[in-house]
Amino acid sequence: MTSQQARPEPLHLVLGDEELLVERAVSGIVSAMRAATPGAGGDVPVDRLRAGDTSASELSELLSPSLFAEDRVVILEAAAEAGKDAVGLIQDTAASPPEGVVLVVVHSGGGRAKAMVGALQKSGAVVHECAKVTKAGERMDFVRAEFRALDGTRVSPDVITTLVESVGSDLRELAAACSQLVSDTGGKVDVAAVRRYYSGKAEISGFDIADKAVSGDRAGALESLRWAMLRGTPHVLLADALADAVHTIARVGSAGRGDPFGMASQLGMPPWKIKKAQAQARNWDAARIGDALQVVAALNADVKGQAADADYAVERAVGIVAELSSQR
Repeated sequence: MTSQQARPEPLHLVLGDEELLVERAVSGIVSAMRAATPGAGGDVPVDRLRAGDTSASELSELLSPSLFAEDRVVILEAAAEAGKDAVGLIQDTAASPPEGVVLVVVHSGGGRAKAMVGALQKSGAVVHECAKVTKAGERMDFVRAEFRALDGTRVSPDVITTLVESVGSDLRELAAACSQLVSDTGGKVDVAAVRRYYSGKAEISGFDIADKAVSGDRAGALESLRWAMLRGTPHVLLADALADAVHTIARVGSAGRGDPFGMASQLGMPPWKIKKAQAQARNWDAARIGDALQVVAALNADVKGQAADADYAVERAVGIVAELSSQR
């Protein structure tokens, strides 16, 4: 019989804007609450609200004590952009969280409500550091920790260096690469395995190029594309990344505005991807996204043998998509 886990502290500050680390921190708190709640069967209510986009009355209702002090988790996102009244409510609640509630405040560390960070820390918040990972040494530490979290896998410094050089700086891609390598090698990861799986993968990935294209940055997308092709990134991967970006915007745009976490199960996408697509979709209308879908469909056929010059086909498609995006 397993023992019940300790209940999480009632106040948490998830501090920083590295999306992967933020998601992991929030998920960890929710999982701990569910594991510590007897008889809940993993069904502890979780309320999410963007503090920067809500009224003081909505926030007040959410933070009010419930009649029976039910166990629940309240997650306040975008706290850095909260208005004056909302800041006051959050800080008052943080000083004395309602019984049964675990309050999680997600704050970038900056914004107009920057002073909230210090107030929450004074209230005893458990701080989860999620700052952007920008230095090479920090990425190395991240990769080392990822491997160790996977059944205690230990790798040499050369493996870590080779993986970062091959995959790049995106934490999601690095985490996925660590998991894939451990799975495929049975935990015996060496430099040869990294090179076997990730040789020719450029620092600039197809997804970087696609993001620039669908955001209307034609010059940046084409410059990155040429560099990726020089590094030997396969045409099929570049075409797939562009198609994925266009199809994602089409699906998210047609679903309408809403909470990315609430839409995740409906669309079958992670919340971070929906949130990014919602921002990108502002550059598009139905007619232009329809044109872009035709472009990526044609490119798919071109890179699979129909085009005489696959380099030209990819470059042309990226340019057209970027131009469509920039037509406001």
